[in-house]
Formats: sequence, structure tokens, C-alpha cells
Amino acid sequence: MPAPDRMLTHLRQAVALTRATPGRRGHVVELLDAADVLVAGDLHGHVDHFRTILQAADLKAHPRRHLVLQELIHGTFRYPAGGDKSHQLVDLFAALKVQFPKRVHYLPGNHELAQWTGRPVLKADDDLNARFEEGVTAAYGAEFGPQLYHTYLELFKACPVAVRCPNRVLVCHSLPAGRVLGLFDPARLERDEYDDADLQPGGSVHSLLWGRDTSPANAAAFLAKMDADLLVSGHVPTDAGFLAPNDRQLIVDCAGSPAAFALFPADRPLTHAELVGSVRVI
Repeated sequence: MPAPDRMLTHLRQAVALTRATPGRRGHVVELLDAADVLVAGDLHGHVDHFRTILQAADLKAHPRRHLVLQELIHGTFRYPAGGDKSHQLVDLFAALKVQFPKRVHYLPGNHELAQWTGRPVLKADDDLNARFEEGVTAAYGAEFGPQLYHTYLELFKACPVAVRCPNRVLVCHSLPAGRVLGLFDPARLERDEYDDADLQPGGSVHSLLWGRDTSPANAAAFLAKMDADLLVSGHVPTDAGFLAPNDRQLIVDCAGSPAAFALFPADRPLTHAELVGSVRVI
């Protein structure tokens, strides 16, 4: 575990670098000069999967490759007293963002949204928000724990919620349900500051991170609103580590085993079959 003061410095740097990512407009990043993109699904504190993904990305050897990580927090790995260890994965992201500030991106999911807005996420009556905060204190102590916890929340709020690839592939955690898609406004994602309404049920950010309507019609309508052709997302648990629920979307899932990520070209048009064929299973 890094020293608390050093980790706090890394996290604050990661927040600043996230906000300053080239190609960023509000909370949407348009990738610049990207040859290919590796997208990992929901990691939920799975450090071993992260290490495998980082090795596969091999960012030093591929200077035009971008790495997109989704939903890092709220996992099953716990400290002896019960605190959630998933902050460790955020720590690793922070160090990686400092090393590759232009090419590493963190997409928050509904769990990060719940953590920074204080809306409880419960599993089997276990409060995942509370477990995450307890884990930070367990790791960094009573003096630095609250400072680090506050900075994690700043990072979650600063992260982009969508990444656009040059070849019209869109990467985001999920897509709004059909019943609220009519209210979804992509322009609200491009604002520097969210309105509170964006974060509430029915709001554009909340809908983008919580929806699970993967019907062909809804996926096509969402992509039309976002001016994109194909979607790579997470949020939906899968048995195989990935799923192609329609002819426009690919879901990747790294929360358990098997896990999967996609590594696809970004400098030329792709078919859906090519996108699905880019999946690698861990």
C-alpha cells in the first residue's frame, strides 16, 4: 500500500489530468490520434484482471493505443474488518493516469455515481457505499482516510461518462432505457458542471449509467442521438464475459471469471462482427 500522503498527491494529479484530457468537452472525450482502443468492462475491484488487461494493453509499446476502464469500485474483496478494497483499483488508475495522461480513461458506472451522490447501493442488505468508505479508512487511517475519500469522490465526478472513437464507436457504461430515452439530452453530457437534475432518476447522466434496455430498437435510437454507429458498454453481467445483445452493441464484463475485454482498431470503420471479433477472454 503506498504512503497516504503520496497516494493523496497521485489522486489529486489524476483528478487534474482527467479534467485536462485532450479532446474532452464537458464529460465526453473524443479520442485524438487513436490507432486502437482497449475497453475493459466492469472491474469492481478485481486487481488481477486489471493486471492482465494492463499487460495486454502494453501502452509503452503502442504509443497510439488508448485504454478505457469501466466501473472500478464496489467489489467482493474485503479487509478483515469488512471494508471494501476496491479503492486499490482506483489507486492503480491514478498512477496509470499520471504515467499516460492522454491515453488512459476511467468511465464511472452507476456504482461511482451512487458513491459520489450518496444514493445507497445495497446487495444482500450490505451498504456498498459504506463498505467503500470503511475500506479507505482501513487502508489509510483516520488522518488521511477522509482526505483520500473526498478526493475519490472528486475523481468520480470529474471522470468522463462517454468516449468517442474516431471511427464512430461510442464507449459508455450503459444506455438509457427506452421509456426515458426521449428525455435524454446528449448536450447535457458536454457541460463542464452537472445540474443536480442530471444525476437524479430520469436525468441524462443517471439514465446513461443505470439503463439496461439492450433491445435493437433502443440501441439504434440511442446511437442516433449520440451520432455514433456502434456501442461498447458494460453494466450487464454476463456468463461468458461478453455479450452482443443486438447488432449495434457489445457488452464486456470483467467483474468475475470468465472476464473479457475488447481491443479494436479506431482508425478505420468497423462492422459489428469485427467489433465482436475483437473480444479477448481472460
